[in-house]
Amino acid sequence: MPKKRFLVTLAEENQRLDSFLSLRIPELSRSQIRLLIEGGRILVNGISRKPGYKIHLEENISVEFDSPLPPAMLEPEDLPLQITYQDEALAVINKDAGRVVHPGAGHRKHTLVNALLHHFPGMHRVGPDDRPGIVHRLDKDTSGLMVVALTETVYLGLQRQFKAREVEKKYMALVWGKSKRATGTLTWPVGRHVRQGDRISIRTKKPRDAETHYKVLKRFNEFTLLEVYPVTGRTHQIRVHMSAAGHPLVGDSRYGRKVSRPQCPRLFLHAFYLAFRHPIQGERMEFKIPLPSDLCDFLKKLENTG
Repeated sequence: MPKKRFLVTLAEENQRLDSFLSLRIPELSRSQIRLLIEGGRILVNGISRKPGYKIHLEENISVEFDSPLPPAMLEPEDLPLQITYQDEALAVINKDAGRVVHPGAGHRKHTLVNALLHHFPGMHRVGPDDRPGIVHRLDKDTSGLMVVALTETVYLGLQRQFKAREVEKKYMALVWGKSKRATGTLTWPVGRHVRQGDRISIRTKKPRDAETHYKVLKRFNEFTLLEVYPVTGRTHQIRVHMSAAGHPLVGDSRYGRKVSRPQCPRLFLHAFYLAFRHPIQGERMEFKIPLPSDLCDFLKKLENTG
């Protein structure tokens, strides 16, 4: 089993561990490096660290790996793809509900990434091998706008904007109950549930800051239609925050109620607005799309029933 050792130099200090190794061992992909880290086969001064660990001057890094490692290949698939905008650097996609964004456990095929690789073949060289071009995600059952990178430079530029919270995303959400306030802000930290690790919750041992703004668009007898603006982008943030506030999303069987009357076809959450700065050209770009027909039809049913 091949083994490599490295000593961190002054020029390499403060790099992420996974980024450092991708430069030092180009024959390993980023996803392969991440798997080795998770398997305890990459050690920093004899200690296992996370992929995002910031390395320090003169730390010793050892790597054990099988040779050769099989490449992590994703299969392009000719799947329907709604492209709202594209140029040579990036594309804005209107993701349909029910589509997983990138491959993972139980979802190796039929994901948004598989469709993107068919439409943009060069994307396989952009970003991590297991999620090329992806700089942010939407839940499987959430529809709406996403931006994807078509070059490595744009990938890094968009990543910086998301990290600096410069990207603006707005959602339309239908929640249970009548919101008494016209506007509001929710700031509960969120993380993995203290007992149920597959759920996100405000009851967590490892809280991460989360901030969600909302305003009322329309009130119904049992429901309220909201415009929601998440400042942070935590997993399931909107769903968890609204549930904690006593207004779970309609159609959300995980964090809300399993049944609505009349029956909602799916999770009522749609990313209708996206704004960011083009990493190459520098200008601000804004995109807005309407509610999809299934959610519009459900709202019409509510209006007809009062």
